[in-house]
Amino acid sequence: MSFEEYAALARQLAEQHRAGEQHVAAESERRRDLHAATDSLHQRLTAQGHRLDQLGRAIGIDQPPPGSPYAPAGAAVPGPPTAPGPGDGGPAGAPGWAGIEAYPQVAAGEARLALPTAVSPAGAGVPAQRAVAVDPAVELELARRMADEADRHGHQAELLAQRPLLLPTWSPLARAVAVYAGCGAAGGVLVLTLVLASGVGLVDGFTLGAWICAGLPAVAFFGGYLVLGRWGRPAIVAGTPPRYLPLGFLICFLLVPMAYCAYLLLVRGLR
Repeated sequence: MSFEEYAALARQLAEQHRAGEQHVAAESERRRDLHAATDSLHQRLTAQGHRLDQLGRAIGIDQPPPGSPYAPAGAAVPGPPTAPGPGDGGPAGAPGWAGIEAYPQVAAGEARLALPTAVSPAGAGVPAQRAVAVDPAVELELARRMADEADRHGHQAELLAQRPLLLPTWSPLARAVAVYAGCGAAGGVLVLTLVLASGVGLVDGFTLGAWICAGLPAVAFFGGYLVLGRWGRPAIVAGTPPRYLPLGFLICFLLVPMAYCAYLLLVRGLR
């Protein structure tokens, strides 16, 4: 071998060595990026789990048992997962992802159709599963998109949880007016009942006046107050929602006597 051939071979080996070092450095950098992305995604999913637990407790949903697939995030949180290598088989093969399946299982009756058949001397027709190369970066991107979708649905759930059961699309003021007016109208019906009872001698005049001026308006007011506190309160709300007590007091203590006055005017008009 001449000196020129030896020098060319040395240069070729040096170039291959540098290329190998660059490949190793790039692979190390890619793995570090995958580890950082995996840790960030794990923290995000853990925070999502805690937030969903809070929403469940706020709306009164029973928590699933710790062993179920939908157990709360605090029940059995695995350690921070590490980024899988090119041949690790996706999230199912990464440490910290035990129990999570990367792909749905095939039913027993469909296994013969899903798996190719490898012919070997030991036995013909032995099913062998085809190895599929999985890119960890693609798997992480899919997981990130699923986390984004979970954030969107969680935001919608929070918006729904901030609405009360009673007249959810109404404003608090309109809801309070409707509730107090409804309770006052119910009190007006009771006033008419007491008036009819007074006409047949079951209720005396003093009792009728006391119920019309104080008793039934107070009952209607406290009834509206309790209804707003029970069904007019959102599952998740910062502070105490307004119940508009002066407005409710005014509506109830005006509506019930007005019902009695309307009854008197109706009776006199019919006469």
